[in-house]
Amino acid sequence: MMKALAGIIAVWLLVLSLHLTPALFAALITYGGTRAFAQGLQRFRPELRHPQGWGLVLLLVVVGGAGGVLVERAAEAASTGSGYAGLLQQMAGALEQLRALLPPWMAAHLPVSLESLREAAVGWLRSHAAQVQLWGGHTVRGLGYALAGVVIGALAALQLPVRAHQQNTATPLAVALRRGFDGLVDSFTAVVFAQLRIATINTVLTAVYLLGVLPLMGNPLPLAGTLVAATFVASLVPVVGNLVSNTMIVVVSLTQSVTVAGLSLAWLVAIHKLEYFLNAHIIGHRIRAQAWELLIAMLSLEALFGLAGLVSAPVIYAQIKHILNERGWL
Repeated sequence: MMKALAGIIAVWLLVLSLHLTPALFAALITYGGTRAFAQGLQRFRPELRHPQGWGLVLLLVVVGGAGGVLVERAAEAASTGSGYAGLLQQMAGALEQLRALLPPWMAAHLPVSLESLREAAVGWLRSHAAQVQLWGGHTVRGLGYALAGVVIGALAALQLPVRAHQQNTATPLAVALRRGFDGLVDSFTAVVFAQLRIATINTVLTAVYLLGVLPLMGNPLPLAGTLVAATFVASLVPVVGNLVSNTMIVVVSLTQSVTVAGLSLAWLVAIHKLEYFLNAHIIGHRIRAQAWELLIAMLSLEALFGLAGLVSAPVIYAQIKHILNERGWL
C-alpha cells in the first residue's frame, strides 16, 4: 500500500510542479467521455464495431456543437442592445452614479470618464508589459498542453483494452500501471459527476437571482440568459469558475446601476464562499470523505501549488481515500 501511495504522490508532484494539470485533465476528460459514449452505444447496439472510435466521434460532435452554440449566442448577445457602444454608454452612466454616491475622498480615485479609464488601463499595461507577456505565454502554453492532453486521451481510449485483464502482457509493471491508471480515472469520474451537481446548484441560484429577483425589483439585466448558461459552463471548474461567472454578472450589473452592482457583488461573495463548502460536502460524499478533510486538502494544495493545486485536490484526495479503503485501512 505504501508503494501505491508513494506512486500517487510522485505522479501528482510531477504534474503540479511541471504545470501539466491542463494536459492531464484534458486527457482524462477525453478518455472518460469517449469510454462513456462507447458504453452507451454498446448498450443500444451490441453488434456495433469499433465502439470506442464512434464514442470519440460522438464526443467531438457534442463538444463542438456546444461550443458553436455558445459562440453563436455570444455573437447574438453582442449585436443586441446597441452592441458594444450601448454597453459603454451604460457603463459611463453607472460610473457617474458611483461618483455621486461615494464620499469625495473616494470619488477622487475613480476615473472621470470611460476615456480616462481606458487611458489608465493602457498605462497599466505599458508599465506591466513583461508581466502581461508572461501571463499570455502561460495561457498559450496551457492551451497547448490541453490540446496535447486531448490527443493523448483519445489515443488511450482507442488503444487501451476496456478491461485490465484484456491486456496482452501480464508483467507486474504493466498490471500496476494499469491499476493506478484505472484508479485515477475512477477518482476523476467521481469528482466530475459531483462537480456537475455543484454546477447545477450554482446555475439554479444564478437563475433565481438573474431571472427572478432582479426582474421583480424592476432591474432586469441584459444578457441574463447568456449569463446563466455561462455560469453552468464556468462552474464546471471548481471554485474559480464560480468566481469568473459572477464577476461577469457584476460587470453587467454595473451597466444598470450601482445598487444592482452592489447586490450582485454581495451575491458573488456569498456564493463564492459557499462554493468551498459545496465542493467539500458533495464531492466528499461522493468519495466517502468528510467535508473538513477535503477542505484541508483543498486549502493545503492551493497554498502549495496555487489554482492548479486547488482544482486537483479533490481528485488527489479521492485517489488516496480509494487506496486506503481498498486496503482496509479505513
